[in-house]
Amino acid sequence: MFLQLDWKIIIQSTLDTTMSGNPAVVMRLVASAYAVAEKAGAIIRRVLHSGELGIVEKTGANDLQTLADRLVQQSICASLSKSFPKITIIGEEDLPEEAVKEDLIESSQSEEILQKSCPLEYSALKEEELVVWVDPLDGTKEYTEGLLDHVTVLIGIAYGGKAIAGVINQPFFNYQLGTETADMGRTLWGMPGLGAFGFELQEVPDGRRIVTTTRSHSNKLVTDTVDAMEPHDVIRVGGAGNKIVQLVEGKASAYVFASLGTKKWDTCAPEAILHAVGGKLTDMHGSALRYDANVKHMNSAGVLATLRNHQYYTSKVPQSVLQALKP
Repeated sequence: MFLQLDWKIIIQSTLDTTMSGNPAVVMRLVASAYAVAEKAGAIIRRVLHSGELGIVEKTGANDLQTLADRLVQQSICASLSKSFPKITIIGEEDLPEEAVKEDLIESSQSEEILQKSCPLEYSALKEEELVVWVDPLDGTKEYTEGLLDHVTVLIGIAYGGKAIAGVINQPFFNYQLGTETADMGRTLWGMPGLGAFGFELQEVPDGRRIVTTTRSHSNKLVTDTVDAMEPHDVIRVGGAGNKIVQLVEGKASAYVFASLGTKKWDTCAPEAILHAVGGKLTDMHGSALRYDANVKHMNSAGVLATLRNHQYYTSKVPQSVLQALKP
């Protein structure tokens, strides 16, 4: 009886803390990430409309960086560091240390997120226990080619090596409709144990296998694996974030990438949102990805993500592919 009473007190104390205007650290971090992701979307649109993309090649023609990548990473990292000085932030772009302009700093937070109750298991987490993985512009190549619906901003939050919250901004959502810039774009977010928001969850009709895979980084391992899944259709698009959006909106049933290429900043935020709606993201062996601060950045054993029936897809991965892709 004593233990039961104690547990109720703990739960009530957590709820009281949330309701009293002092939300858990992780909820405040997600609320800040949401606000800065919205600002990031505006920066990306502004750079595009300026016509000066500032493109540089990092490792080759398929690995580009633009002015938008640089400005957005500065904005996200500086904004979150200012509000949460003890968190670890790992961003895609290797940028020199320099002062960040004040107009890139976003200090607001999503009130809607602050009002939500934090899942009990995350309610006592401290800043220094959290790792934030940032991809300032996922789908840079597509951005430079005008395939704007492929572009996302990804902010993932990890604890204990697991993705526990994610924010995805689509700067050009609905751009084909000719929407005014101020109304363009949307932000999705999610947290296992709490749910996912900003979109309507849909599933591919029963019995249909639609695989989404890379548009510009394919090779024999990728094509052999996709073929082995016996898909009814294959969608080739850019951006890991975009592919996960395809899954949760019922346009694809599996994201298959049996190759090197994606990094932890590509998968942390999408994985958290996918897990929040009951989906699963692993490597090609079916093993969980790790997001500890000291983990290697490359997803060296590929990525396999599904909304449902993960076991079917892992069972279809050819042995030759598993042997080639070592964790």
